[in-house]
Amino acid sequence: MPTDPTAPLRLHLGSRPVSVVGRARIYVCGVTPYDVTHLGHAATFVWVDAADRVLRRIGVQVEVCRNITDVDDVLFDAATRAGAHYDRFAAVQQFHFERDMDALGVRRPTHEPRAHSYVPQVVALAAALLDTGAAYVSGGSVYFLAAGAVGGYGLMREEALALLADSGGRIDDPAKKDPLDQAVWQASTADEPAWPSPWGPGRPGWHAECTAMALSTYGSSLDLHAGGADLRFPHHAYESAQAEAATGVTPFARSWLHVGTVRLHGEKMAKSTGNLVFVSDLLAQVGGPVLRMLLLDRRYGVPWDYSSQALEHAGARLDALRSAAGRAYGPESSPEAVLDALMDDLDVPRALDIAVEDGGQAARDLLSILGL
Repeated sequence: MPTDPTAPLRLHLGSRPVSVVGRARIYVCGVTPYDVTHLGHAATFVWVDAADRVLRRIGVQVEVCRNITDVDDVLFDAATRAGAHYDRFAAVQQFHFERDMDALGVRRPTHEPRAHSYVPQVVALAAALLDTGAAYVSGGSVYFLAAGAVGGYGLMREEALALLADSGGRIDDPAKKDPLDQAVWQASTADEPAWPSPWGPGRPGWHAECTAMALSTYGSSLDLHAGGADLRFPHHAYESAQAEAATGVTPFARSWLHVGTVRLHGEKMAKSTGNLVFVSDLLAQVGGPVLRMLLLDRRYGVPWDYSSQALEHAGARLDALRSAAGRAYGPESSPEAVLDALMDDLDVPRALDIAVEDGGQAARDLLSILGL
């Protein structure tokens, strides 16, 4: 904790300080449990855990909400291919995910809402958006007007449409007024899971699920929203725009932690390209702390490429930090310098350089703070 009891409790993210009074409310977009965890997934959750640990170290009470998207088309399709009911299929995949997170030292979240338990809240969200004129009903679905989400992201219309199409945004849905509009409530076909609503049987839209779960957990705003950089648009854009339109409170999130994409041979890891590196496979080669070091020894927002050489470097870096921690003493200012680096946009590489160079308490503190 800060040595000065009057020091502000704040973490700089990007170019702005995020001061905290009371508790820090963190929301992170969790997994859609249809496949095992790959390195890109793990990077987001390890970084959120690191931010949580840094905030706790400076005396902040932290709550982390990490949702489970267990109502989603890709999950339904995967379960059908496996010949399993979607909820049982999701439960098995969730077990594997939690096992990987435990091995990586990622602590369990304070709140873990599952989308299927928040269907009534999505219905309420849709009704609120209709009341404010931010949505409309068409063909048994409720659509959020795109103007509330696309503005401010610097995207040309064609770019926004391409990103929506890549994320399953149904840009060819004939019931929409505008292809950029997104379903808050999606009418279900006869062979799809469905829940009752005032507009007919259907299911929540993907963006609306996170909006409803975040609002239900924290109220009209939160302090830090985290997720992969690839979720910035459309998911985070629509999620936050819906929340602000429904509540009238802005901003929905005071700060954002967008974790850089993990690539393999220059290409983003994705199931569609078949270039995934699975956490469980790496954990069979190295311990969880080495893999955690691999993910943290970089700036969180920068995309990067995985390689076996990078994994070896992470192991060497962890060995050096542990060796430095074995020294009895180091400069008295070093522990404070390490914490200052972490509070300055989570600059782990700078904190590591200081700790390895100076050793002693600085290195021991960093091992503790980063969960290594």
